[in-house]
Amino acid sequence: MLNSHIRYDASADALMLLDQRHLPVREDWFAVTDLATTVYALQVMVIRGAPAIGVTAAYGCYFCARETLRETGGAQGWEEALKARLSTLVEARPTAVNLRWGVEHLAAMWDERPGIGLPALATVWLDRARNMQLEDEEINKAMGAFGANLLADGDRVMTHCNAGALATAGWGTALGVIYSAVEQGKTISVIANETRPFLQGARLTAWELHKSGVPVTVACDNACALLMKKGLVDKVVVGADRIAANGDAANKIGTYGVALLAKAHGIPFYVAAPVSTFDLRCPSGDLIPIEERTPREVTHPTGESAIVPDGVPVYNYAFDVTPAELIAGIVTERGVLKAPYTESIARIVARPY
Repeated sequence: MLNSHIRYDASADALMLLDQRHLPVREDWFAVTDLATTVYALQVMVIRGAPAIGVTAAYGCYFCARETLRETGGAQGWEEALKARLSTLVEARPTAVNLRWGVEHLAAMWDERPGIGLPALATVWLDRARNMQLEDEEINKAMGAFGANLLADGDRVMTHCNAGALATAGWGTALGVIYSAVEQGKTISVIANETRPFLQGARLTAWELHKSGVPVTVACDNACALLMKKGLVDKVVVGADRIAANGDAANKIGTYGVALLAKAHGIPFYVAAPVSTFDLRCPSGDLIPIEERTPREVTHPTGESAIVPDGVPVYNYAFDVTPAELIAGIVTERGVLKAPYTESIARIVARPY
């Protein structure tokens, strides 16, 4: 499976990201070397997917430290300069909680080392970022092993957006469940919703599954109801960018509609996400901030010709929230959670590894 789309190049002191804006047409690499390029890569979706955003944020903290060292030489006052950069980084994308989690995790390491110098802190953060990348793939494989037990041989699984290796450090969350089921010897096929307007399903999920040898068919987003009515969907498995304390789950725009259709047709709807995606500070999905992106993604889907008349406004919300009552189970690296989610989430987040 794909696991080399995020790599740290020590010789260039840069984080090299497979630029997902250009897939599947070409495979270009984007170099992240400082705060500005980290924020840019996150905002224009060179890299996307909650776990991958968290890993990139960790490397971003290192680049913030290195940039501050160049600016201040580690002299008095570097602490405030670094904190300002971290504040900018954490605001790069508002919905995916893994961004904030990654930055806060490394900031806590700083708090645990009072008096540490800036060069030493940069080294500590780089080491942690590299370990987080390795740990994320292990977490995804553990998640996949639990989730695979929810799939039966011959299942046709619908997914929305891309929650595969490209959205993580490797293996994937929703697609990781599918990969693990295939490893168990099950025959699984996938319906990848195209996921407008950025087409993560058509461009990324289909590309990734096809390269991995998993049968995949792309469907228009507005075909979901028909496909379910025709009996072509056995399960739905999606990822998440933030899960509230009550189990409400934010994922790519359109996921809520898929969940409603699944409920209407009696199809189990599962969410796969690491424990780091839970936000206990957010009691319900009503309080999850929903990112609004540039109208151009809708008006110019190919980047060239407009398909919307000039002057016509556009809604381009990047995410929606699926209420917990529509979710049959939440797959994590610590097991599969069931309702009531307020209790099961609190219990599993509090449990030590």
